[in-house]
Amino acid sequence: MRVGFVINPIAGMGGKVGLKGTDGVYEKAVELGAEPVATKRAEESLQNMKGEHTWFTAGGVMGESSLKQYFEGQKINVVYEPKKDSIGRTKAEETHEVVRRFIDKHVDLIVFCGGDGTARDIYEEVDKEKPILGIPAGVKMHSGCFGINPEGSAQLFNDFVDGKADTGEVEIMDLDEEKYREGDWEIKMHGQALSIYEPHYIQLGKQSFRSVDQEDQKRDIAHFLIDEMEENPGHLFVLGPGSTTAEIQKVLGLDYTILGVDLIKNKEIVELDVAEKEILEQSEEASGLKIIVSMIGNQGFFLGRGNQQISPKVVKKAGLDNIYILSTPTKLKKTANLRADTGDEELDKKISEKGYMKVVQGYREYRLVEVQAGVHLE
Repeated sequence: MRVGFVINPIAGMGGKVGLKGTDGVYEKAVELGAEPVATKRAEESLQNMKGEHTWFTAGGVMGESSLKQYFEGQKINVVYEPKKDSIGRTKAEETHEVVRRFIDKHVDLIVFCGGDGTARDIYEEVDKEKPILGIPAGVKMHSGCFGINPEGSAQLFNDFVDGKADTGEVEIMDLDEEKYREGDWEIKMHGQALSIYEPHYIQLGKQSFRSVDQEDQKRDIAHFLIDEMEENPGHLFVLGPGSTTAEIQKVLGLDYTILGVDLIKNKEIVELDVAEKEILEQSEEASGLKIIVSMIGNQGFFLGRGNQQISPKVVKKAGLDNIYILSTPTKLKKTANLRADTGDEELDKKISEKGYMKVVQGYREYRLVEVQAGVHLE
């Protein structure tokens, strides 16, 4: 095949430091100690891709360096050289230019590593002219063109090469990051692109669910978690983003950041809208560490999408048995599997080995749901 390949090297950098994205805040992310994640995620995918191909890419960190590590001997064509002052902090217009050159070279498939913003940039150039496949590396990923994790993207690529997977239309979604940081959830569908479709390895678009008794369901869940807090005095509770987790703070009469990660101890706010660093620091002063996360409707992700502050270090410190996964029955009914994409192979394996995890769906009411973390290729 003729394959276009591009990396957004700054994608996902804002996650662990609590910036909810990297758009427009790259310098701040660096100041807070953020480290690049996209190149590592891209290479985790590339090393599992099969076949002899002709590759088209951008120079250096935008693709060339990674391709040369895993496809030495194959034809690698650099069609664009990033500007010297943008290496490590490429701009959206550079992605647009790279993709335009892919189209000129008549590629059969465009593979990219980034988040929803990168998917949108690429879609704006290709529309439905070429299929696109995303390797997930962003903070927020609601578009349907991403594999469930880097290995999943590689499996989709291999199945497409082998003729085992076809293309289908998927939604390209993007969230306004500036409004997101202010606590305003504004997500829009920008169109439908062609992508590789195979239900086990591709993530479905995020869905929201509303019903007459949805608020009652959330309140029942909140009362159960408040009981858990009372039974575990001195423990630090890490509350991930979402309206279901925020209901706990509403019932307690506390402030909350619906799109951030908040810390509670002894039913009182310790800190709001924290990064990985603050979680680990505050956990040193606590009797124990417990994590409360909600599940993304339809996709099933409870770790690795929009809550990267709850990092592998945080999860390992708490232990998998100290994670509460929340979902209303309405949302859970529409979700086949739980999924995690932590970026830590060892942790993903441990999650996968559990087979099933409990989801809190009411007051002391659980449902066992099959969990999928990592894709182990043959």
